[in-house]
Amino acid sequence: MSLSDPLGDMLTRIRNAVMRNKSSVTTPASKLRGRVLDVLKDEGYIRGYTLTDFGNGKSEYEIELKYYEGQAVIREIARVSKPGRRVYVSAKTIPQVANGLGISVLSTPKGVMADHSAREQNVGGEILCRVF
Repeated sequence: MSLSDPLGDMLTRIRNAVMRNKSSVTTPASKLRGRVLDVLKDEGYIRGYTLTDFGNGKSEYEIELKYYEGQAVIREIARVSKPGRRVYVSAKTIPQVANGLGISVLSTPKGVMADHSAREQNVGGEILCRVF
């Protein structure tokens, strides 16, 4: 089965696992998903993730979700740029999420990064998702 939006699928799996108070969730592996998970880990939204390789070209990530005092650290995670409607921004027009309490994950020419890093490096790109 082919997915038209693999990143959206991963975000939905995370959202569903958080709603069910699961400690971890698995998702098929890809480079883009790994880069987004790196940003989520660096920003403190997930504990971490591990790559499991099954051979024959298939592998998956096991994502460890993070909770604080019984509440999920990820309150909302949503896809912004979708296959049917891509959303691009310049460095000057990167929106703030929840007045700076959340982050936007951007795909830039310098790699996948959080919105504050993109502002510091003065690069724009495609807004992949927002998290708070």
